[in-house]
Amino acid sequence: MPINITMPALSPTMEEGNLAKWLVKEGDKVAPGDVIAEIETDKATMEVEAVDEGTVAKIVVPAGTEGVKVNALIAVLAAEGEDASVAAKGGNGAQAEAPKAQASKSADMKSEAPKPAAKDTAPAAPNKTAEPAPAAKSNGHDAGDRVFASPLARRIAKDAGIEVSAVTGSGPHGRVVKADVEAAIAGGTAKAAPAEKAAPGAAPAAAPAAKPMSDEQVLKLFAEGSYELVPHDNMRKTIARRLVEAKSTIPHFYLTLDCELDALLALRAQLNAAAPMRKTDKGEVPAYKLSVNDLIIKAMALALRDVPTANVSWTETAMVQHRHADVGVAVSIPGGLITPIIRKADEKTLSAISNEMKDMAARARNKKLKPEEYQGGTTAVSNLGMFGIKDFSAVINPPHATILAVGAGEERAVVKNGEVKIATMMSVTLSTDHRAVDGALGAELLVAFKRHIENPMGMLV
Repeated sequence: MPINITMPALSPTMEEGNLAKWLVKEGDKVAPGDVIAEIETDKATMEVEAVDEGTVAKIVVPAGTEGVKVNALIAVLAAEGEDASVAAKGGNGAQAEAPKAQASKSADMKSEAPKPAAKDTAPAAPNKTAEPAPAAKSNGHDAGDRVFASPLARRIAKDAGIEVSAVTGSGPHGRVVKADVEAAIAGGTAKAAPAEKAAPGAAPAAAPAAKPMSDEQVLKLFAEGSYELVPHDNMRKTIARRLVEAKSTIPHFYLTLDCELDALLALRAQLNAAAPMRKTDKGEVPAYKLSVNDLIIKAMALALRDVPTANVSWTETAMVQHRHADVGVAVSIPGGLITPIIRKADEKTLSAISNEMKDMAARARNKKLKPEEYQGGTTAVSNLGMFGIKDFSAVINPPHATILAVGAGEERAVVKNGEVKIATMMSVTLSTDHRAVDGALGAELLVAFKRHIENPMGMLV
């Protein structure tokens, strides 16, 4: 029988991807382990291997297709001895059996005009009043029965002040979707939702939260022809979703202090000067070249080792206490950013951290990182010092409970023993998830970080 190949979930959070390239064509034979396609996720381009043996009977989703949902049928294999043309027809049948929830979600996500209702349901005619239904039923829904409707459809109906049970659904099993509500509103066939009576003595209802401006409302603010529209790619959509999630669900708390860098800069210069040479295709090069950021990563990891109660992640049922300091490092790439993770950074040497960071940063810019190289972690570092930024506050990346924002090192006048001296200072701001790391604990962690930065020889032992 035909073997269906579906869009794989290449990471726990992946919902859709772009089918960048097919590496096989119809009629080709494949075996388990053969690379058959390249999939673009929001962060990386990854190769997909065949799991079964067979002949490519039909490619359902062509190369270059964007926004392919996870588990959607993308190709059909004919098993050994099976006719490819028969298998291809079998695959078409299988495609119709997509998960109902996914089909409904796809319908809601459409931004085009509302779809016509199903064949067995007459579409709502505009400017006509629907015949009154018997009191016990409303558009096929028994009174008191649960009305199946998508969350988006319910929200639109609520905002419009209509009863969702009065809307005829065209989705699977009569499910009410966005297009049905919009058609009912346009046709005037929707029934107004009954006003809720406030309990005696109850406080007035809070004003509804302000809704973000729609695309149309935003574009009306600018003169036509004065702009161009650049569609969001998967990375930008994911970044936007994650930032909204972080700022709306995590109670951020910020702590800032200054660190003196002179001892660290002197040690870095000595270590780089002592680096052994190694032969490469480009000739002899130093075995490592430490950056200030490499020492910051190490100092943050050691601070978490020193203050283990801050090396945590929040869940609703328990605190996740991590045994190692896995430090994510924000790396700017075209269209967004990614945070490759230095695992067990508290146990690694500075040279190992430096070389690993350079390798992952290079592969990140080429979208060649594997999901396990940028997912997870216990904290993160975001360094904008190279741009001259003095200080800033970073947004926590769930499930982390902390992130360190690092500013530029700059010469400042400081007071030492009653005298004004010049020192190279760096401002750092720790953002904490106040549910997991409160003010005093965050301060303890930041003081431990400062201690390692200002006494860098301790990071070598």
